[in-house]
This record gives sequence, C-alpha cells and structure tokens, in this order.
Amino acid sequence: MILSIIIPVFNEEKTIDILLKKVLKVNLPAFIKKEIILVDDGSLDKSKIKIRKFNNIKKIFHKKNLGKGAAIKSGLKVATGDYIIIQDADLEYNPEDYPKMLDPIMTGKSKVVFGTRLTDYPLRLWGKKKTVMPFNLIANKLLTSLTNLLYGSKLTDMETCYKLIKASIFKKINIRSQKFDFEPEITAKILKLKIRIIEIPIKVKPRTYEEGKKIKWTDGLFAIWALIKYRFID
Repeated sequence: MILSIIIPVFNEEKTIDILLKKVLKVNLPAFIKKEIILVDDGSLDKSKIKIRKFNNIKKIFHKKNLGKGAAIKSGLKVATGDYIIIQDADLEYNPEDYPKMLDPIMTGKSKVVFGTRLTDYPLRLWGKKKTVMPFNLIANKLLTSLTNLLYGSKLTDMETCYKLIKASIFKKINIRSQKFDFEPEITAKILKLKIRIIEIPIKVKPRTYEEGKKIKWTDGLFAIWALIKYRFID
C-alpha cells in the first residue's frame, strides 16, 4: 500500500524543512510506503531553495501563486498512492497522527478519514490559556454546523487539513476550487456520494497571522458559498 502525501507550499521558508523532516521520519506500518509530493505554489521567499535540497520526493513548482486547491490538483495528477492525505507546510499539524488516521482504513471501517481538531478545543476569550485565533475557531464551528445542516452529516471539523481519502474516490471527484474553498468542496462532494467519513481526534498548534497564517475572513464567505452551491450542483 502506498500513502501519497500532498504538501502545498506558499512562502513557508521558516517551517518547510522541519515539516519535511517530520514527514520523512514518521513511522508507518511496514506494508505502507510513503510517496511525498511537494507543490510549491509560486513562493516568493526561500521555500524553493529549501525544497530542492530534499531527495526522494516529487516536486512541482508553480510559476505563480494559484491557491491551495490548485496546488492539491497538481499533486493529484502525479500521485500514485492507494490513499492520499493533505499536509499543510506549516507546523500546525503533526505527521505523527498519520498512523492513527490510517487505522480505520486498515480495519476496513471507512475509505475516508478526517482528523478533527475540535473535539477537545475549548473556546477561551481571556486568561493565560486564551484560545489562539478564537474567531477562527468560532468560524470553523459555524461552517461545520452549516455542513451538517445542508448534508445531513455529523462532522465536528469540516475545515480540517487532515483529510485521508482513497485515491480512486479522490480522483473521480471534479475539484473546481483553486483556493481554500477546496475544503468545503471536497467534503460536500464526498458526503453527496454517501461515503462514510470517520473522524479521528488530532492535536494542533495554531499559529497567528504574525506567524504566517494565510486564511482570511473572506475565505469563510467563499466556504459558505461553496457549501450552498455544491449542495445543488455538480
């Protein structure tokens, strides 16, 4: 079995080499091989220089920034794995969570697994343990609630990056989104196919805009539109 790991990158010179080392280091069951596909989406910093230093990974370089969805679609074209997982290039998500996400796959419980951040992620607006980016957390919960309302699902974290999907399912879905609206689109289309999504709790280390976070409030509006649109078309 091959696990294709698609990593979209845009201006992540501070984290990309650390992240790639983590992905390379993580231990998977002996019968699962890793295929790492790194898509630089027109980075303007030193990300490309750092990426070129790594061997034994597939590399794609966009001439200009097209968006996360576009980067994932480029990665899909060269992916040869049986299953595909998306990995952000920052350090918010930990590749050490791969094995537990693969467990429902190996036991035949599902062909799609999402890593949920929000089952144990309290909202605290003040104090020493104040929630990082609290309004993003609220937005994520609202978008997930809208997903459940429109598609009759019971998800807890639609916007999660960690989506592990059987390649044959992933590749037959027509992905139109170029940017962050990839997340609601792929979720909506999987749910419309009546495919069971299992969620596995994962831990995250959220970063702020000062630390390089790129998603904006306007992306939330595009996500709402995507959820509504794909409920009725495509």
